[in-house]
Amino acid sequence: MRLVSFISSSGQPSYGTVEGSDILDAGAVLRDRYPDLRAVLTADALAELAGVGEKTPLSDVTLLSPIPSPEKIICVGLNYMSHIEETGRPKPQHPSLFTRYPSSLVGHGTPLVRPKASHDFDYEGELALIIGKPGRHIAAEDAFDHIAGYTCVNEGSIRDYQIHTTQFWPGKSFEASGSIGPWMSTPDELGEITQQVLTTRIDGEIVQQARFDDLAISIPEIIAYASTVLTLQPGDVIATGTPGGVGKFRKPQLYLKPGMVAEVEITGIGTLSNGVVDE
Repeated sequence: MRLVSFISSSGQPSYGTVEGSDILDAGAVLRDRYPDLRAVLTADALAELAGVGEKTPLSDVTLLSPIPSPEKIICVGLNYMSHIEETGRPKPQHPSLFTRYPSSLVGHGTPLVRPKASHDFDYEGELALIIGKPGRHIAAEDAFDHIAGYTCVNEGSIRDYQIHTTQFWPGKSFEASGSIGPWMSTPDELGEITQQVLTTRIDGEIVQQARFDDLAISIPEIIAYASTVLTLQPGDVIATGTPGGVGKFRKPQLYLKPGMVAEVEITGIGTLSNGVVDE
């Protein structure tokens, strides 16, 4: 299934499944039991959404983050060998984890905002996983059992703020600087995850492309490490890192400007697309 959260043309937040160019508005039927998609995951009730709800054209709604209010958004830095090599750093022994907040991510079709504070506005195409089954001290061999689905992320980064100190948080948390979506695809939609391909395009030009077998630290290892620190909960989002080709390390540098369009496509999921505006 492809699972989506959205705001209807009447302004009602809801959720459902995607079928072709339509959404089945499951939230209109199930909202009393499950107020949002995070609640559906918590109840282990994804199967109840199949075929439920009246059809609404995708073009008539505003797409949100698949999980609009996750408890946690965990991001992994420097996790593709191609990106590690372009930065000149050694391969990490442990995942470099930092957090974002929901207000820093918009949905598909909503503009990214270049902030007043800096124009060093970079793109980072990424695969994100969404936790479906809670767990602490999850063994790597059990990690995939805890994944409800996958989605695309543009982990927009304000580069000068990112390197003000050794802490990434400021450059990774500007409001509406990143995006996520367009929906969450369940694992059966993708097949073998390591064989899927991520492609980032800026104004139609390919700037990043990699398979997920280029990850320096694998998805199971990330889940095992993060769950050693804290309990992963349904709806938690983990962005797994970006491949080489980011704007900061291109010659000449390529930063996002108003009027540009950034796309992140992942085979088996779809394409996340956002324009760019100034704050």
